[in-house]
Amino acid sequence: MTWTSDLATGGGSKAVDDAHGLGDASPLASAVYSLGRDTSERQRLERQAMELHGHAADLLDRTGIGAGQSAIDVGCGPRGIIDLLSARVGPGGRAVGLDLDPVSVELARAYARDSGLRNVTIVEGDARRSGLHASSFDVVHTRTLLVTVPDPISVITEMVRLTKPGGWVAAMEPDMSIYRFYPSRPVWDRIHEVFVEAFRVDGADPFIGRRLPELLRAGGLTEVGVEARADVFPAGHSRRTVLVDLLRTMRTKIVARGIATESELDGLDQAAREHLEDPGTLALPNLFVLAWGRKRQATARVI
Repeated sequence: MTWTSDLATGGGSKAVDDAHGLGDASPLASAVYSLGRDTSERQRLERQAMELHGHAADLLDRTGIGAGQSAIDVGCGPRGIIDLLSARVGPGGRAVGLDLDPVSVELARAYARDSGLRNVTIVEGDARRSGLHASSFDVVHTRTLLVTVPDPISVITEMVRLTKPGGWVAAMEPDMSIYRFYPSRPVWDRIHEVFVEAFRVDGADPFIGRRLPELLRAGGLTEVGVEARADVFPAGHSRRTVLVDLLRTMRTKIVARGIATESELDGLDQAAREHLEDPGTLALPNLFVLAWGRKRQATARVI
């Protein structure tokens, strides 16, 4: 079985989308993404796809996703886990990536096309109101999206709506209250303070990881499971500097909101990177929480 995709021609087609059961995925103009959407953030997301590949594969294992099924990565960015979904569902299945940012959508389409992922379709749409058909997917996944939005339950509600009865919702989000850089330096306490406030000014929750099971249950899911992952990264690893990289991404907002000055951010960036260049520094930038839950099977009506 072969799925025709707009990736095959590099164009977007509503007729093709409808053939995939996608409906009309139109974005909301008022959407908020607290990390911004500039080039550096897109590049960071592309690196993140490779850095977190192992955790993403483990999370998919918990859902039992397999050949011939359908899956969607909500908030896929320029890559997300569309390669993993494509491989798991196989040629007879279908994988979809959804993102609000049109540039990320085009980058994801190019990645899928260049990688030969012919069972993948990328659509532009808002994670809170995607416009896609209800009960369309066996697995609905998101990663590091809920931490950036002010109303995460609205995203969870939409994810549950998109899930087939008996299907799974899966999410991986950070809890930024847990971080360790040893030997300790005062610079990290200030970076953490700035980082947390930069999220909170947009109404986002930097500690949302711990809330994932609660949010999945609030969405009506059952069989909720949860795991936590704390990674230590050696000198030279791209994820070792993730906190200071994120501060650079949010720099304009941080200064505009009066959270820190340009000169203070320069000093923090330099001090932190010098500390991380020392191979003797232990770096555990955050905790990741993986959670999954199942949508109840439809109840047969007795007449």
